[in-house]
Amino acid sequence: MSFKELGLIDELLRSIEAEGYTEPTPVQRQAIPIILEGADLLAGSQTGTGKTAGFTLPLLQRLLAKSKDRSKRAVRALILAPTRELASQIRESVSTYGRHMPFRSAVVFGGVSINTQIKELRSGVDILIATPGRLLDHISQKTVDLSNVEILVLDEADRMLDMGFINDIRKILALLPKARQNLLFSATFSDEIKQLARGFLNAPKLIEVTRQNSTAEGVSQVMHPVDSKRKKNLLAFLIKSENWKQVLVFTRTKHGANRLVQHLEGEGIQAAAIHGNKSQGARTKALADFKAGTVKILVATDIASRGLDIDQLPYVVNYELPNIPESYVHRIGRTGRAGNKGIAISLVCIDEAEYLRDIERLLKQSIPRVTISGYEPDPKIKAEPIVQGGGGRGNQQRGHFNRRSSRSGSR
Repeated sequence: MSFKELGLIDELLRSIEAEGYTEPTPVQRQAIPIILEGADLLAGSQTGTGKTAGFTLPLLQRLLAKSKDRSKRAVRALILAPTRELASQIRESVSTYGRHMPFRSAVVFGGVSINTQIKELRSGVDILIATPGRLLDHISQKTVDLSNVEILVLDEADRMLDMGFINDIRKILALLPKARQNLLFSATFSDEIKQLARGFLNAPKLIEVTRQNSTAEGVSQVMHPVDSKRKKNLLAFLIKSENWKQVLVFTRTKHGANRLVQHLEGEGIQAAAIHGNKSQGARTKALADFKAGTVKILVATDIASRGLDIDQLPYVVNYELPNIPESYVHRIGRTGRAGNKGIAISLVCIDEAEYLRDIERLLKQSIPRVTISGYEPDPKIKAEPIVQGGGGRGNQQRGHFNRRSSRSGSR
């Protein structure tokens, strides 16, 4: 099936062709006709499946078909995303696919000056991409008007719930016109997501491209047992001995990410950190250097487990396992995208034994264990509680003997 057979107009087909795409992905084949019909949509789709184009293309077409004579532009489509990186990439997609259309788009998120965003909004915007917190800042300052929104998109909805945005989302929903089209995209369909969907979707069509909580095809997984104090040495050994390039490494805390970068640089390995304490400029530069190959290793907290669009990323390393098993799926979904192969490596100490069990229970499969010679765990070391980093919602101590008591926020 071609994009033309999906019913897309020439303005969009020209943009798609310019990007080199010839065949829609499964989520695009299912989502585009439903959105063009004007129906509400509840879509289960993992990262790397082409879902952004799956809603951007038909959204643009519907706005063009319903274009009205307006003396002043108004926000007609609102797209909410959990992170700055994802919001920026959605805006890029809107600009790319809408290059032959008369729409203006803007993106607003925290961590940067609000004044530049206010100026852009006052000049008139048709499509607004936003993170919930910064959008509420604009609403409180009366610098954005949502009374004309015709289409609402919640992207990475499960991630927004994990990050504690549910109350912000409800406040935003209350300000929107009741007569609108609603599109909700989520990598997982948890009970919380279903409850959220029931609250604002109107007789939605349901599509689920991948098995719930499954990992992307093409991603090979392996786990290396190692003592916690030797993880940084094992990681440096693997990077050097395997000549790894473009490796995305996940830590549990911001300070842990900074310490790991310092260690790797001390080993002569170019590395950079990306997390919530970094300014937007620093995060943008780190990602750009990583994509350009100037930096080989990008060390991130879970703030980067969604929304990072890196072509052919070969390696993802869980330096520390996440305490929420669904985050493991999101992390390793950064590799093996769009039909490419990828490898997900986890360095697991005895303190993380319960985290590992939770992940394997979610996946309904065991992750292969491979012990690296010279880095075998010391059997005399006992498990100790893991202290979650400060500053996040739901922080807690949880180790080998404690069950997870709440869903912690992303850092």
